[in-house]
Amino acid sequence: MSHGKAVRIRLSELHSPAMRAFHTTWLAFFLCFFGWFGIAPLMAVIRDELHLTKTQVGNTVIASVAITIVARLLIGWLCDKIGPRLSYSALLILGSLPVMGIGLAHDYTSFLIFRLAIGAIGASFVITQYHTSQMFAPNCVGTANATSAGWGNLGGGITQMAMPMLFAGIVGLGVTEHAAWRLAMVIPGALLFVMGIVYYLFTQDTPRGNFAELRARGEEAGAAKSGGGFLVAARDLRVWALFVAYGACFGIELTVNNVGALYFHDAFKLSVKGAGIVAGLHGTMNIFARTLGGFVSDRVGIARGLRGRVAVLSFVLLCEGSLLVFFARATALPQAICFYIAFSLFVSAACGATYAVVPMLNKRALGSIAGIVGAGGNAGAVLAGLLFRSETLRAADAFGYLAIAVVVASVLVLTVRFSEQEEEAAKREMEASLLARRIADDEAEAASAPASAASIGAEIS
Repeated sequence: MSHGKAVRIRLSELHSPAMRAFHTTWLAFFLCFFGWFGIAPLMAVIRDELHLTKTQVGNTVIASVAITIVARLLIGWLCDKIGPRLSYSALLILGSLPVMGIGLAHDYTSFLIFRLAIGAIGASFVITQYHTSQMFAPNCVGTANATSAGWGNLGGGITQMAMPMLFAGIVGLGVTEHAAWRLAMVIPGALLFVMGIVYYLFTQDTPRGNFAELRARGEEAGAAKSGGGFLVAARDLRVWALFVAYGACFGIELTVNNVGALYFHDAFKLSVKGAGIVAGLHGTMNIFARTLGGFVSDRVGIARGLRGRVAVLSFVLLCEGSLLVFFARATALPQAICFYIAFSLFVSAACGATYAVVPMLNKRALGSIAGIVGAGGNAGAVLAGLLFRSETLRAADAFGYLAIAVVVASVLVLTVRFSEQEEEAAKREMEASLLARRIADDEAEAASAPASAASIGAEIS
């Protein structure tokens, strides 16, 4: 451990606070995607039933991500005040209600309101990143953040595949399509409610305890004063550069989660189920690609410091934008799928690389910084959604415009600079983390040696 933080990610370990938080956060975030985007792969059915125009469909897409901007700013501040454990538990339980209730929608207006309310669940990402940043040391925090978010984001891909199958299964039981999509959404809502209780019971805010306990002992926890953390974060221009960067990667990911199935259904004449399976490939890249972005950033950060982390982020964004151009121009389904997968890989990697930089900016305002940057993802999704709601602009052209925006963002990221003092402080902290990791490894090896010798002796006797 380094200052109580884990210096290694041990996936099979469940007794330490760090690994309990790691597994609980990614699972909670995974389920949040089922609630957040569970309706997206069913939009072809809902569009016909509610008689929605292209503009109205676009408005519901924007609504699902717009409210998350405000929610992420608020939840980042809330994490600094009451800690991630209480914040996540409350969000999961309250967020489950509109997910289960969306089946009550009977027209465009009521459907839009429910999608707007559901969008608040997207703030879960900020808590996920905040919690793992509290638990892991600098030598592996990028990997921990990227993996927990990546495995959670995997829900965005799995839901594209699972929800049409769940819908088809309910229809197969003799239920009408009108009722089937409504019943299907009750399941992710119920899971979110249960997960809120699990999160409260099985996690703690930091390796040293919950915020309330730390403050009772006179120890520092969260931001120094109310509002202080947010103001410090908001005055840092580097935070806003990462805000744009995250809009160019996670904003694009959210947009594709919302429109991907509909795009393949309309452009390549795939069935609802087939379009959902293909569109789901985008989110499934998170099973390894987001981790890869964070892992590479950690490795480069060890060798080349904070500037190296920024360079990694700029490079993967450039690759993302370039591949999106090719996807936008693809006219044959096999070609489109190939570019879709390659582009999706770099989208996920860029998300991981972004949140490998975030914990390095200002640890005393970590919640607010995570919230502002996270809100950038949703701001990007809202702007991208405006392109897809246009009655005159083809979806392929909209993807092309987004590609240009991503390339511009890759250049803007290079304006993120660190002072010599910040680089030196990060270097010392990294060296302390690596030393703590070597000591922990040596102690583990020493502890296992007698046991091995005893087992050999017992075997010989």
